[in-house]
Formats: sequence, structure tokens, C-alpha cells
Amino acid sequence: MEKIEVSYSDFLKETVRLLNDPGLLLVSVDGEGKPNAMAIGWGFIGILWSKPYFIVAVRPSRYTHQLIEETGDYTVNVPGKDMKDIVNYCGTVSGRDHDKFKEKKLTPVKGKAVKSPIIDECVINFECKVDYKTRLNPEALPAIVSRSYYPAGDYHTLYFGEILATYADREIAEKI
Repeated sequence: MEKIEVSYSDFLKETVRLLNDPGLLLVSVDGEGKPNAMAIGWGFIGILWSKPYFIVAVRPSRYTHQLIEETGDYTVNVPGKDMKDIVNYCGTVSGRDHDKFKEKKLTPVKGKAVKSPIIDECVINFECKVDYKTRLNPEALPAIVSRSYYPAGDYHTLYFGEILATYADREIAEKI
């Protein structure tokens, strides 16, 4: 698909809408260059420290957490309307045991600004470099949040990824 470089803010409304349903695809890469995609439904996008950021939440138990720790970057990829089953699959199997790109016929495209690739089949792509991270502090969370979302104590790490580049398909309006 032909990608064009756009401003990170050009498709915020669509990105946030699809973050909720069906979710987005967070991509990281291992030391040998093998990509992994994880479905995400939580995230924040906006301005921090006078720069654009995409903040993602990843549990330490996830394979993606290990990869982001190793590379210090990731991409966030917005799926087209025909990719709901792919997002679901990437949210239910681990990259430790599955090659999700191969199994779902996803095409990794080398990032221009980060090691992690973008997904060619996705309609919007954000390349992000981790500038800061923090693990959620259980003592600072409301008890209902800890009980509901963290019964096993696997509290998310928040990765603050500066958006270094953003791409979109030329024909995006037809796809989302």
C-alpha cells in the first residue's frame, strides 16, 4: 500500500475511535529483527513536553514488554475495518509461541525512525521512541481499579513514546 507521511494529529479522531473497538496493533521487534504485534485497547495520544507522544500500557508479563525494554521503541498501527479478526488474534496469542506476522500474513515495513516496523496493511502508523517509562503504582490506584484490572498484581508499565513519524494510506477515507 502506498503510504504518505502525515502529521500525527491528522487522524486523531479515527485513531482514538478505533483504539476502543477493535483496538490497535502495537509492534515491537526482537534482536534478530523478528516483529511481534500485540493488540491494545488502552493508550493516550497528545502533547507532552512540547512534543507529540503516544503513551501505551503494557503488562510486564507480555512478550511485547520484553521487546520494548530491549529496543526502546515501538510502532502503533491503526487497523482497517477488515482487520478485526487480526486484532483479536494478536490479542489472544503470545509472540513467544506464534509468528503473528506470518500466521496472519501481515507485511512488516522497516521504520524510518525506529527499529520496530510498521504494518503495511494498517491504515495509519505511528513510529515512537521511548523517552520515559513508569510502572503503575498500586498504592496510588483506587482499590476498585486494583481489584478489577490487576487481581494478579501484573501492573502495566506506561511507555511514553515520542512520535517521530506518522504515515497513512492514500486511500484512508475508504478504509476506516
